[in-house]
Amino acid sequence: QVQLVESGGGLVQAGGSLRLSCAASGRTFSSWAMGWFRQAPGKEREFVAAISWSGGSTYYADAVKGRFTISRDNAKNTVYLRMNSLKPEDTAVYYCAATLDVPGTDPWEYDYWGQGTQVTVSS
Repeated sequence: QVQLVESGGGLVQAGGSLRLSCAASGRTFSSWAMGWFRQAPGKEREFVAAISWSGGSTYYADAVKGRFTISRDNAKNTVYLRMNSLKPEDTAVYYCAATLDVPGTDPWEYDYWGQGTQVTVSS
């Protein structure tokens, strides 16, 4: 079992920045690849970014490439999502997720999920 708890969401103006954190507990964090997804009202959950267990490989959705950065600190059992140049269309609940497999872009590829943190970007 892995428990995931997101934090760092909030209200920010367009062009601003936020850093989301996802703290993990349970089985060895460094064994898990991690992903960030988001879900806006009335829309399906969509892939944002992912990182391999070592942090050596990262993956991004085209919509956030160049603006968001995923990273992890295995000593702190935490994965981060740095979000810069935020846009109103980034407004969503952001979820972190864990998988023992190679990180993919489909939600079904992940085994454990956090409860989500709300990010709201005002125009």
